[in-house]
Amino acid sequence: MSKIGIFVGSSGGVTQAAAEKLEELFDGAELINMEEDYDDLEQFEEFDVLLIGSSTWGQGDPQRDWVDPLYEMDNDEPDLSGKKVAFFGAGDQDTHGEHFVSALAKMEDIFKKCGASTGFGYWPTEGYMYKFSLSEKDGKFCGLPIDDINQEELTESRLTEWSKQVRQEMDI
Repeated sequence: MSKIGIFVGSSGGVTQAAAEKLEELFDGAELINMEEDYDDLEQFEEFDVLLIGSSTWGQGDPQRDWVDPLYEMDNDEPDLSGKKVAFFGAGDQDTHGEHFVSALAKMEDIFKKCGASTGFGYWPTEGYMYKFSLSEKDGKFCGLPIDDINQEELTESRLTEWSKQVRQEMDI
């Protein structure tokens, strides 16, 4: 059985709530809050599957608790080969539609640079109304966008469907 780690950085609580729901949906997964529970890059090595959650801030940047770990990863390039990684995160497609969930793409690029297997959990762009996203790749987002401001009623069903999709794609 694959060991699953859910690593989350959340300021407003939306991405944290999504991570907690995913913890329920992925029975046996361990939830690591980047502010409270994260120690160092070696924690990633403890898991076969990494579900990486971050809201998007500013010009499409990851949530602040990810800044130092991503900087270390980008510079130290730890060996994450063999790790299967999927991304999820909160964004506001109306007010911040010009950078909607762009943090997911920035994070994916760094994890990929470290040898992780990405490309899991890509989610269709249909049903979202945004201007631009770095996370859009061939008509899909490189993870699951959550917009509790404009589409809160869809969050739970999206998380449930995404968890099924990720399980199937990762064969877990």
